[in-house]
Amino acid sequence: MSDTQPVTLHGRTYQLPKKPTVIICVDGFDPEYLADGLAAGILPNMASLMRTGFHATAQCSMPSVTNANNVSIITGAPTSVHGIATNYFLDRATGAESMILDDSLMRGSTILAEMAARGVRVTAVTAKDKLRRILQRGLPPGSCLSTQLASEEVLAWLGRAARPEQYSADLSLCVLDAGTRMLRERRVDLLYLTLSDYVQHNHAPDAPEARAFMAAVDDAVGACLALGAVVGVTGDHGMSDKGGAPPLYVQDVLERAFGGPGCARVVCPIADPFVAHHGALGGFVRVYVPASHAAQVPAMVAHMRGFAEVETALEGAEAAARWEMPADREGDFVVVATEGAVLGAREAEHDLSGLEGRRLRSHGGLSEQDVPVLLSIPVKDGKKTREWKNYDIFDIALNSQ
Repeated sequence: MSDTQPVTLHGRTYQLPKKPTVIICVDGFDPEYLADGLAAGILPNMASLMRTGFHATAQCSMPSVTNANNVSIITGAPTSVHGIATNYFLDRATGAESMILDDSLMRGSTILAEMAARGVRVTAVTAKDKLRRILQRGLPPGSCLSTQLASEEVLAWLGRAARPEQYSADLSLCVLDAGTRMLRERRVDLLYLTLSDYVQHNHAPDAPEARAFMAAVDDAVGACLALGAVVGVTGDHGMSDKGGAPPLYVQDVLERAFGGPGCARVVCPIADPFVAHHGALGGFVRVYVPASHAAQVPAMVAHMRGFAEVETALEGAEAAARWEMPADREGDFVVVATEGAVLGAREAEHDLSGLEGRRLRSHGGLSEQDVPVLLSIPVKDGKKTREWKNYDIFDIALNSQ
């Protein structure tokens, strides 16, 4: 390493890794998956982390979706700082809706980029290619790859004849294979591995498929430990069973009550290229109201609070302040679902054919904020009373060595 001075970013200081350090983000890592795996005796390495290292239940950023939380994790900051509070957004200036597929809306640097600038050998491997174009911000070329669109060269290096299927557990297991291979070949000092939540969207914690997947993740944790790495594990969001009631289509509701089409536009932040996971139905929506109906916003908020499927509805400024989201990118108001409910925009806009009749499991709301945080070494300030966040993981992994 050419510079051993610590990294300071967004008001936090990070020591350079003294040992190879691996951070694993298990997409959809609800605490129930950890609890079930421990009870079933299939997670011996994570159980060891809990005994000899550190464990807490932390909260993720709101809304509890993939892009927002992966960026929070790699910046050590809430979305109000880095600006990415969604997978899918409406640009107020142009009126256009689009998915966030790169780092163009991101503010500031990342821990990964700042470490690389100090001479730390940094690599990020992601299951989802949409994240590759975000994670690579500020990194040298070749420092970030996705298994979704892995090159022939990468596949040959991993001994694979073809890319994993997009909708498969293997998409994530390939990430873990790549990470352990890099450690074994001593290619990396700091490694960020982020998975897909295909399994969690499809299978409850006690399902055989979920247990097999979690056991494979645990095996990878064990392999990294055996190679001498400090290992941290967390999740970007939790996951809830949403199959007990029909979706509440918020735009349809508002149009019926407040004057038909044009009174509001509902945007679902969970929407992303992995639409078969959830059909763009989640636990959080943003509502944008044109100037012609602005006076109706308080009435709209009150109206949405009256539905059994709604945990809360807040005007945008209050939501941004309460959940540390970027106020200048917030909707006029937001609606958050209860744990067992799911929200959409217009029913006609949601293609649920990808669900193939299975029970819907999704995320996005307050009920999916809890995620585990695990570390293979004791945390220096682990006994302090604090509200843990998933984006504390780099802090504790690097500053406890």
